[in-house]
Amino acid sequence: MAPFALWTAAEAQAATGGRNSTDWVASGISIDSRTIAFGDLFVALKGPNFDGHDYVAAALAAGAVAAMVSQVPQGVPAGAGVLQVADTLEGLRALAAAARQRSGAKIIAVTGSVGKTGTKEALKLVLAEQGETHASTGSLNNHWGVPLSLARLPRDAAYGVFEIGMNHAGEIAPLVRLVRPQVTIITTVEAAHLAYFASLEAIAEAKAEIFLGLEPGGTAILNRDNPQFALLAKRAAAAGADRILSFGQDPAADARLTNVALHPTCSCISAEICGQAITYKIGSPGRHWVMNSLAVLTAVQAVGADLGLAGLRLAEMTPPPGRGQRHRIGFRTGAIDLIDDSYNASPVSMRAAFAVLGGALTGKRGRRVAVLGDMLELGPDAARLHAELAADLLAAKTDLVFTAGPNMQALHDALPQKNRGAHVAESAALVEPLLRTLQSGDVVLVKGSYGSRMRVIVDALLRQPAPSKVANG
Repeated sequence: MAPFALWTAAEAQAATGGRNSTDWVASGISIDSRTIAFGDLFVALKGPNFDGHDYVAAALAAGAVAAMVSQVPQGVPAGAGVLQVADTLEGLRALAAAARQRSGAKIIAVTGSVGKTGTKEALKLVLAEQGETHASTGSLNNHWGVPLSLARLPRDAAYGVFEIGMNHAGEIAPLVRLVRPQVTIITTVEAAHLAYFASLEAIAEAKAEIFLGLEPGGTAILNRDNPQFALLAKRAAAAGADRILSFGQDPAADARLTNVALHPTCSCISAEICGQAITYKIGSPGRHWVMNSLAVLTAVQAVGADLGLAGLRLAEMTPPPGRGQRHRIGFRTGAIDLIDDSYNASPVSMRAAFAVLGGALTGKRGRRVAVLGDMLELGPDAARLHAELAADLLAAKTDLVFTAGPNMQALHDALPQKNRGAHVAESAALVEPLLRTLQSGDVVLVKGSYGSRMRVIVDALLRQPAPSKVANG
């Protein structure tokens, strides 16, 4: 078997119960014909607004070695690699289950109201130095993203890290039963998706589904500082967790923060991880990164990896795109600093981002500017939850706040007149007044829920032509 083989035709056929048209060897799996890599198996998923079968021919032409389909579409060349199954999503799930069955990797699953992707990326970073490590790409954490990520698990990987998300109760359980982790992490339980839950306790119950797939002898890692800790620990024990480890500032935490210095671009940390003292630096600013780094190092300890090496590697950790990633942008006669946190938002992640903005260094005569879009899925308390952000923005010494969306009207109205930039109905309408107002030396935070489309603001800023001479201030 070729060393790069992820799936052979025979293995995929046996896993899915499908029927192959020819022999092939795939080195990857894709569900998007636009990003096919040579050697991929293309899985033609069907969604409410698309059908992957319409793109099979394009995927094969782009270099896919085969396509998993429920029916062979028109335009597929004779002799092309085709794996026909009854249902392509179920076929993908079957591949995922087979990948997990053949793997000897130590598997970690991560969920939580905020911090899932950053924690997953940090685990990938620190474990990759100690063995082949596979992790979910981006935020592939839903009913098709998790099986896709698992089906991509290399047969010889030493570690696998998978992010599992949810909007409704019952969504995590089937996904974690596929992943079958030895270690589970719940970063925190906060006010997110309140439109679909009656209380924070109900959100905690939904997050606790992650324990239902825990392997025998497995470990649950929980945030001891979170009010839902006792409930989550009880659910973990009931699900059969062999060890329940906690992290936080609480004196009883197994991974306990003992000292921290928060800097504009990093944090320096002293902690005790399951009785072992460690001092390390994390290359991402903000207290939320500090707390999640404790969960990361606890997981490293739980899978038997080297804690000291992992701590050293955290210095290289930088925020993923859309989650606090920083850009220095030439602007007019100088430069501005952009904090791109545009991927998603909730009340707790907004406050964490404001704290980072408050700690950022501005240039000469520079200001702190927040550009904010609606937090979605917050239910009937949405207006109040938006308005309550005003105090945190002012505490972070934010000079100007630009807002977009119907819910953000409440925040705009709650701010003093001198702190109001502009308020508009849709994010794109903020571009012109924002660009007109910004000046050299400013630090700009852009944040909002994904559906608020705050990425258009980020893209507009990144497109600014660089001046011939760049100097901040």
